[in-house]
Amino acid sequence: MNFIDSDAVRDLALVLLLCGGLLLALMRPRSTRRRIAHRARIAAMRADPHPPLRAEEHVADLWQRLLKRFASLGERVPVGGAAQRNKLAEQLVRAGFRERRAVSMMIGFKLLVGALFALAAIVLGPYVPRIGEYFVFRALMMGGVFIVGMMLPELALNMLISRRQQAIASCLPDALDLLVICTNAGNSLVVGVKRVARELKTICPPLADEFAVTGDELQVSGDSAGALRHLAARIGLPSVRALVTTLIQSQQYGTPITHSLRMLSRAERTAQMMALEEKAAKLATKMTMPMMFFILPTVGLIAAGPAVIRLIAVFK
Repeated sequence: MNFIDSDAVRDLALVLLLCGGLLLALMRPRSTRRRIAHRARIAAMRADPHPPLRAEEHVADLWQRLLKRFASLGERVPVGGAAQRNKLAEQLVRAGFRERRAVSMMIGFKLLVGALFALAAIVLGPYVPRIGEYFVFRALMMGGVFIVGMMLPELALNMLISRRQQAIASCLPDALDLLVICTNAGNSLVVGVKRVARELKTICPPLADEFAVTGDELQVSGDSAGALRHLAARIGLPSVRALVTTLIQSQQYGTPITHSLRMLSRAERTAQMMALEEKAAKLATKMTMPMMFFILPTVGLIAAGPAVIRLIAVFK
């Protein structure tokens, strides 16, 4: 009679036990596994309450702290009146900055740039020839440089506004065509604006952002005319004002907006083509001075240079 080895039986039982535990772990409900993972994360956070941040998160956190410092500086220092702050807030909105404390951040940034320029004037003032020796001229130079430093952020903001408006104006006819397609498909104004915003997200992010905000305002508030006027005020382009006027009139009088939108799209494309033709017509006039100062002397040197060199050699 063959007897089974007890060690083999014990090993077989251990293997079966491990396999059963593995099957139970795999068959455990997903919620239980999530609960265990959540408990493990909580235990890890308790062990290390300040986990190391990644490079992108560290840069974003540092940028948020700097913006908060700028905002606190702008709130503490009373620069400009209410009208000036309202104008600055309108410019920031047109540039795409809609944060609650954007005006304070901009004022703090202006003060910082002006202070840096003034510090540079203090350091480099004594090295200015003739006038650097006098304290009065150094003080006047410091004040002037401080004012120039405070004006530079506004100039940069105006450049951002113009670039953003140019991008919106170039993509507005395509947006109008998409809006015509949405209205022909039977969509409402809210659905059409949101769909156009989704389609333009990769083509023209500024216009897509403005349409998305307008769609949210149309969906939340019942005042569609007010939401459309806010769109025209945020962008600040005559073509957008014409679009808003057309949409408001069509809603007031119940007229179809498809034909009006097509006419607006055609007019925008015609205006862009006329602007390009005007630039092309001005190109010849603008090229006159560079040709006279840079191209014509070079051609003269190439043409008359050998003759002049020969004459010099002969007369020597």
